[in-house]
Formats: sequence, structure tokens, C-alpha cells
Amino acid sequence: MRAMIYRHYGPAENVQPAERPKPSPRRGEVLVKLTTSSVTTADWRLRASAFPGGLWLLGRLMFGLFRPRQQVLGGEFAGRVEACGEGVSDFAPGDRVFGFSGHGAHAEYLTIKATNCIVKTPETLSDEEAAALPFGGLAALVFLRDFAKVHPGEEVLIPGASGGVGLYAVQIAKALGAKVTAVGSTGSLAQLRHLGADRVIDYTQQNLSAAGRDYDVILDPAGFLPFTKGRSLLKPDGRFVALNFGCAEFGQMIANKFRQGPRLIIGVNEDKQEDLHTLLRMVRDGQVRPVIGHRFDLADIQSAYRLVESRRRNGAVLLRIA
Repeated sequence: MRAMIYRHYGPAENVQPAERPKPSPRRGEVLVKLTTSSVTTADWRLRASAFPGGLWLLGRLMFGLFRPRQQVLGGEFAGRVEACGEGVSDFAPGDRVFGFSGHGAHAEYLTIKATNCIVKTPETLSDEEAAALPFGGLAALVFLRDFAKVHPGEEVLIPGASGGVGLYAVQIAKALGAKVTAVGSTGSLAQLRHLGADRVIDYTQQNLSAAGRDYDVILDPAGFLPFTKGRSLLKPDGRFVALNFGCAEFGQMIANKFRQGPRLIIGVNEDKQEDLHTLLRMVRDGQVRPVIGHRFDLADIQSAYRLVESRRRNGAVLLRIA
């Protein structure tokens, strides 16, 4: 099968096409013939060894000290089940499916446990729409619902709202009943309003420190607003939730336990099948819609990486595989 692999950490040019053996599903697994994948911020950070804030060594120990352990990146995927291993009853050959695998989706075929983050694709979604959902949608759902514990009527500020997670955070915060202020560039403001933001701030024209609002929650998807600055925008019992964190944020979180004021919350979301079902219900109910920014052929994956690294995308950066 065709796959895009990287044997060494580094620039986008390190990702090259290669032929790999077609995998076979083991017990409890399904084999998916992929039609669509994506390039996410996580793929970029793993490929470039761009682990944030002093976590370089920890990242290398987890993913490969001298060279990557998993040479095929790609988490988001959509396609069709080609074969099932023994013991699989929830899926059958021919089922359209999508989900999040963590790695391996920058290829023509993928095996994944049937109990992992994979669900059947509803007829109302195309493969491209389905593949655009898991990375940003699951992160936004878990961090807003479980870590921030957003309640109806609360004020939520989302800096970096036009990114891969931020676009879903705007929609999901609204679905949870919050009043949302979204921060983006001039060109993204109309899109953010369309997704449901109650208020938009153009960071190229307005300084956030002068926004003059007290927020219950700040969800920072990509490290655009340090906690040291964000805490002044929060109510005394406010929560600052950081998806992008390093050693400094660990220290600030510990120090926070010994003083009053807004709390810094950091964590890592698990990619669960049940949360993907929740996300699908939100899509069905019209609360969330997939946001696609750009499409590239698999062979042009280097261009997709460069766009993600620029941090100037608006929506999912998809890869057309078949």
C-alpha cells in the first residue's frame, strides 16, 4: 500500500511516499480502506519534534528518542471497512466509518481496534465532513465539558478561535449554553459569527487586555494567551484551560493551589468512542457542523504540513487518499 512516512524528525520535506505491506486485522480489529485523512497540529508537532515548553525530552522518550517509532502519522480518518478480525460484531465489511487513530492514517489502509475511537459514518455526512470532525471536535468537547465544566449562561473567551480546535470550541461552548467571545484575525470574524459567537474580537485591531470583560472560562487551544495575562480577564473564581502547555504551566498550576484567584487547568483528552457518538449527536441536532479549510492530495502532504505550521488555516486541512 502507499503511505507517507518520515524516518527522521525535521521539516515537511522529511515526509516521503513509500510502499508498505497492506495490514491485516487481528482479533478485535477492523481494516479500513481510507478515502480521507488530515494533517493536524499534533501531526506537525510529532513530525518536527516541536514539543512545547520544555517538554522536548519527555516527548522524545514517548515517541522515539533518536528517530520516530511510528513512521506513519495521521490521526483523523474516514473510509470504508474492508475486513474484520475475529470477535468484531459492531462493524461489517462495507460499513462507512470514521474516527481518530492517533497515527497511521496517512496511508491507504489502517487497522484499528473496533472498541477504539471509530464509529459508523451517518448518511448525512460525506467522508470529508466526517474526517474533519474528530481532532478539533473531541478536544473542544472534552476540555469544555469535562475540564472547564462550562455551565449555561457562563461567559467563555476563546483566543485562537479560528484554528482546528477553536472553530469547534465556539460551537460546542454555545451548545453547552455559554455566551461566547471568539478571538481571531480580521478575515475569520465573519466565519466565527456564523458559527455562533456572540462577540468577536479582531486581535490585529484590539488588545485583549483592554477588552473590559470578566469571563468565567478562557479556553486557549493553541497557546496564544499566557495564563499570566489571561488571569486578569477572569472572574475571581474563573477557570483558564490550556490545551497547549509546558513546564511553565505545570509550575503555575501547582502555585495556584496555594493562592486564591482564577485557576489554571491543564490536561490531556482521551479519544473515546462514546465522545465521538456525543459529537455526532450534536451534529445531528444542528449544534455542530464540520469545518473544512483546505484540501490536498496525499502526494502533496508537504504543502498541507506547511499550511498547518503557518498557523493561518481556517478549518481542517484534509488529505484526499482515494
